[in-house]
Amino acid sequence: MSRIQLALNVDDLDQAIAFYSKLFNTPPAKVKEGYANFAVAEPPLKLVLLENPGRGGTLNHLGVEVESSETVHAEIARLAGEGMFTEEEIGTTCCFATQDKVWVTGPGGERWEVYTVLADSETFGRSPDHLEPSEGNTHAAADCC
Repeated sequence: MSRIQLALNVDDLDQAIAFYSKLFNTPPAKVKEGYANFAVAEPPLKLVLLENPGRGGTLNHLGVEVESSETVHAEIARLAGEGMFTEEEIGTTCCFATQDKVWVTGPGGERWEVYTVLADSETFGRSPDHLEPSEGNTHAAADCC
């Protein structure tokens, strides 16, 4: 199953978790310091909350979660064949998970990732190509995933 991912910056993680738990009638699938995600069954959605004080209510990035690395690699080939510039991250750790992913940037500057989760991680990790720490930001999650 594939599903759309929406990653939002939030000012207060606890407050956002309470709101989205009620909105989607489901508890978060994962909660870590400065980070939470929801695996919403209906509509199929992966909602990611990244605590980033001062930037709450803004889009962090968009994505499509897919079932396998093979699908990620097929998307890399397809997107490259369409002439789109891609940035690949294979075996990277980000958002408390080890992932294979590919990034593209939309015409408005919006970041999209196509990714699969390979394993859970106890650390947030970093996607160095996508981490641009905000001044005063205490959470690595604020600008990457």
